Amino acid sequence: MLSRQNLWARTGVLTLLLLPFSALFAVVSGLRRLAYRHGWQDSVAVGVPVVVVGNITAGGSGKTPLVIWLVNHLRVQGHRPGVVSRGYGGAARGCVEVRPDSPPAEVGDEPLLIQSKTGVPVVVGRDRVAAARTLLARHPGVDVIVSDDGLQHYRLQRDLELAVIDAASGLGNGWPLPAGPLREPKSRLASVDAVIQVVRGPVPPRAIDRAWRADYTAGQAYRLRAPQEKSALTDLPPRDWLAVTGIGRPQGFFDMLLAQGVRFSPRAFADHHAFQPQDLPADGAVLMTEKDAVKCQRFAGADWWAVELDVAPEARFIHWLDARLKQ
Repeated sequence: MLSRQNLWARTGVLTLLLLPFSALFAVVSGLRRLAYRHGWQDSVAVGVPVVVVGNITAGGSGKTPLVIWLVNHLRVQGHRPGVVSRGYGGAARGCVEVRPDSPPAEVGDEPLLIQSKTGVPVVVGRDRVAAARTLLARHPGVDVIVSDDGLQHYRLQRDLELAVIDAASGLGNGWPLPAGPLREPKSRLASVDAVIQVVRGPVPPRAIDRAWRADYTAGQAYRLRAPQEKSALTDLPPRDWLAVTGIGRPQGFFDMLLAQGVRFSPRAFADHHAFQPQDLPADGAVLMTEKDAVKCQRFAGADWWAVELDVAPEARFIHWLDARLKQ
């Protein structure tokens, strides 16, 4: 079966068949951008600075790990951040605050992971403006909002735009959706405040104008049944490991494990896959991402481990970011 990633990586026959739909998508999205740029549609300020972390491609570019890093960095700098997210894959209607025990099927796996890794208030909602207002009403001490995704949600007025690009997939075949992965044209990158290129495993960075580098590497692993029990991947006992993931670009996870010398059999599921007990061997040795782990916690086997992700943006980006935040 041809995956979206394979389709969007090159220009083939199916790509050409989809080009009329891509042309329509490009026209509609272009008119929408134009409407906000010229004030025909109003953007809404919510009363505190807003930082949007998004991308111009569909699929897994690495936004959410950068959001987690950014939120924790903001806290170290003395800010009181909160997060808004669409809650993709969740069934919640309206605006819902994410709690530590919120069902991932309701609020989405990524917002639940953000809340668990940062401890800050997180509100999900398709309307980012309404989500931001809900967040501030419930947590008036929040002094900066980070939007997980939402680069194309122009109704929410923003003070800083960070666009994330995966070094392995780049901009794919360069075509708009659905023939390619682009939500917006490449020229959109010229108008954001910063471009962050995510590098995972042995994949070299691409030549992208104005792009800062952020290295994503596999960190420690912890047992799902005992999250306080942590171990370096190299210290885990020899097993017939099954590495599973339901993220946008599964190979990124597998590459990071290979870089640590882990031997495993890979198994990839669709992005945001709603894991069920029958999907994985209860008595097996399993490695998974933390995004997957939040959906498997309830029925985890005794030897199921989640692998933490270490995010390391280059120092020049951090210096630039801190200077912008002071403004």
